[in-house]
Amino acid sequence: MTDQPEIDPAILEAMNGLQEEFSGFAGVYQNEIRPALQAREHDREKAVSKARKYRYIGIGLGVAIALVGFIGFKSVFGPFLGVLVGFGLVTWGGQDLKRFGKEAKELLVQPVVRKLDLTFQPEPGEVASIYEHKNVGIVPGWDRASYEDRLTGARDNVEFELFEAHLEEKRRSTDSKGRTTTRWVTVFRGQCLRFHFDKTFYGRTLVTRDAGFFNRFGGGNGMQRASLEDPEFEKIFEVYTTDQVESRYLLTPDLMQELVNLEQTFHGGKLKCCFDGGELYITLQGGNLFEPGSMFTPLDSPSRLRELLEDFAAVFHIIDVTNKNRRRRSGQGTTKP
Repeated sequence: MTDQPEIDPAILEAMNGLQEEFSGFAGVYQNEIRPALQAREHDREKAVSKARKYRYIGIGLGVAIALVGFIGFKSVFGPFLGVLVGFGLVTWGGQDLKRFGKEAKELLVQPVVRKLDLTFQPEPGEVASIYEHKNVGIVPGWDRASYEDRLTGARDNVEFELFEAHLEEKRRSTDSKGRTTTRWVTVFRGQCLRFHFDKTFYGRTLVTRDAGFFNRFGGGNGMQRASLEDPEFEKIFEVYTTDQVESRYLLTPDLMQELVNLEQTFHGGKLKCCFDGGELYITLQGGNLFEPGSMFTPLDSPSRLRELLEDFAAVFHIIDVTNKNRRRRSGQGTTKP
């Protein structure tokens, strides 16, 4: 039997502090992920060199055109043209780096999801469950939508789904001369999560960020304001429910803390969630998950994997705490079956 090579201490240090179930990923990174990233390092360097080159050319040429047009020809069209040309060159020069970033994401994410027995789709097309998020009131209506980075899987008998959504609304305006213009306005851009539990909730419970004056409008659908166990979280969140008893079992301080942690890990804000039927829905605006990090630094930094695993851990914690609280109410204890 061939001895396994020792794990690089730098990798072990980067993975230090992660939960026990991720302990094997130091070896996965050393034996599978890092060699794949190192094999593409030359391609990254070429893409970075091109992006930097055209950044300098774009800025320099843009400024030159702007100055010649404004000073030489006394025209405001010069600065406009300079900005247009400069921006165009910078954007074109960065296309290779943008494409490479997507490839690097695949090299990093796919080995992890295979190890965790999950499925990852960078470009999933339409995600039908967005309509469920709308029905429970945690995303607004929209006229067009795009989706990316859909993750699906199961943990402790809970099926879950996570994806990024960009929802836009078409808005028309008419000026004084009767001319109509149309523009697209982003109404939501962020992360959507859905968890399907094996038993239904007794009522519906909606959690939102404290909205100050607007709290008086309540949660709608016959829901009443609920009190949290921890006054500190009551300063952060507003809760409305159709079942006061259930909401107290679900929204314990440890779950509320996990929701706060989720915002921090996902780099998002304005968290909303709703327990309804057998589902828990969560949305956070902003944030961008499963990104490989800056392409201007070497690919083989183990911190890239560390940040990715923290994203997965935040999702798993929500499931674990919610299951614990539900089992506590049903008298099953906290031990997993």
